[in-house]
Amino acid sequence: MIRPSGAAPGAEAGRRRGAVSRGRPPARPTWSDRVDRVVRRAGPGAVRDPLRRPPPSPAAVPPQRPDLGLRRSRTVPGRAGRGAGGVRGGAGGGADTGLPAVCRLSRHRAGRHTRGVRVVMMTAGSRGDVAPYTGLGAGLVRGGHEVTLAAHAVFEPLVAGSGVRFHALPVDPRAELHSERGRRLHDSRTGIGKMLRLASMARAAADDMTGSLVEAARQGDVLLVGGALGPLGYALAEGLSLPSVGLHLQPLHASREFPAPVLGVRSMGPVGNRLSGLLLTAVADRMLTGSVRDLERRHGLRVPDDAVARRTREHRRWPVLHGFSELVVPRPRDWRAGLDVAGYWWPHETGRLPGELEAFLDAGPAPVFVGLGSATVPDPERVSRRIVDALRAAGLRGVVQQGWAGLAAEGDDMLTIGEVPHALLFPRVAAVVHHAGAGTTAAVLRAGVPTVPVPVQFDAFFWASRLTALGVAPGAVPLRRLTSDALARALRRAVVDDSHRARARALAARLAEEDGVAPVLTALDRLAR
Repeated sequence: MIRPSGAAPGAEAGRRRGAVSRGRPPARPTWSDRVDRVVRRAGPGAVRDPLRRPPPSPAAVPPQRPDLGLRRSRTVPGRAGRGAGGVRGGAGGGADTGLPAVCRLSRHRAGRHTRGVRVVMMTAGSRGDVAPYTGLGAGLVRGGHEVTLAAHAVFEPLVAGSGVRFHALPVDPRAELHSERGRRLHDSRTGIGKMLRLASMARAAADDMTGSLVEAARQGDVLLVGGALGPLGYALAEGLSLPSVGLHLQPLHASREFPAPVLGVRSMGPVGNRLSGLLLTAVADRMLTGSVRDLERRHGLRVPDDAVARRTREHRRWPVLHGFSELVVPRPRDWRAGLDVAGYWWPHETGRLPGELEAFLDAGPAPVFVGLGSATVPDPERVSRRIVDALRAAGLRGVVQQGWAGLAAEGDDMLTIGEVPHALLFPRVAAVVHHAGAGTTAAVLRAGVPTVPVPVQFDAFFWASRLTALGVAPGAVPLRRLTSDALARALRRAVVDDSHRARARALAARLAEEDGVAPVLTALDRLAR
């Protein structure tokens, strides 16, 4: 049974006993019941502005140290390390340290790392799921820590020059999305359908990665776990008696204020919104159940099952830091202690723009950037044609990024490019058309330029709704409703209406004042004491 976060185990048990004593069995809705309930409440289409609060004004966001879930966590007895690696953390020998569970490091480790700890960050997914951790890792290195990033091998070039070590994980996410199973994602017309298909793919990928994740974790004193690996990373930390902190790029925890972002649905009201978040948690736990069990079967680690682990995370107020700004997504009022918004983690980007791109930028008016990042589309040629027609109808030049969708454009007024640093290109364009992934959304906001989101799937609809609510976008043009006319109208509004650019610049200036790395350093400093 999924219990709303913050409810005490004893209270839940009391409710069950009371129900039985009154002669009726306790209600135990199945996971399928919860799925059906959410599907009935959810409608297709882009998310309308799910947050009932406007973006906070400068005076409404006082600088404060985030709670991090450390000070108010309950203390628990120390326990000996488990598994093949010996004592990896905790209060060695079973002594009670008087520290919250998340703060426990072995005395031996704490003594060796008084000026820093060995940090292992782990994540999985697309480029946008990895790139923010390269910048965060570089910041932690500057703070005196030794940092290793465990991610798919294809993303190793992203850490070059950052000071962050890299631990390669198997599975090529791009190849997976272009596989037969990956292409079937487009067969689903609803967010829940796409998510269930993705869960099947992710389950197989996680099984392949488990051994490499264990190997990486044994090299660290503390684990920082990306949202895609949350339940598995938490179980791994428990099995090795390592302290851990979650690092999320999306607001994944249940809230009454908006539905689970990855479902791509409209607000379903306070109860429905919260239920969708609990559903997401259940799906994530079930998706990784096999991999969690492998930790015990293949690697000798004692780990809790998914239901126990979920209750334990909530009971201990497992800390999770979110890599976005409260100026973009205000922290939900009903989140428990320990769920905090740190600020953006800007990717570590090096290099320069290609000479051909520099020449194109200098040859005429600022063009519009168009790219769908790691999103794939069922018909790249048709989508490319509609994009080019829209740009020309609006009288705009275009820089079209191939991306994982395989877009292309031809003509003197168009240039097709590969991967380039967003931080160098976006400030020089008139507007950005993008798939509204979390990473590209952050890059657009940082650049201070107007945007037209073309959400494809999952959390893209959530971020598109935020861009519109913030006034930096005239509105979204979802891929499934993309036409040349619709995109051309949105582009004219984005480029001609100066209010969008003014709001984008003002927000970018505010974001530049934030430091998303500082709260993570604070957490690690507490762990090292």
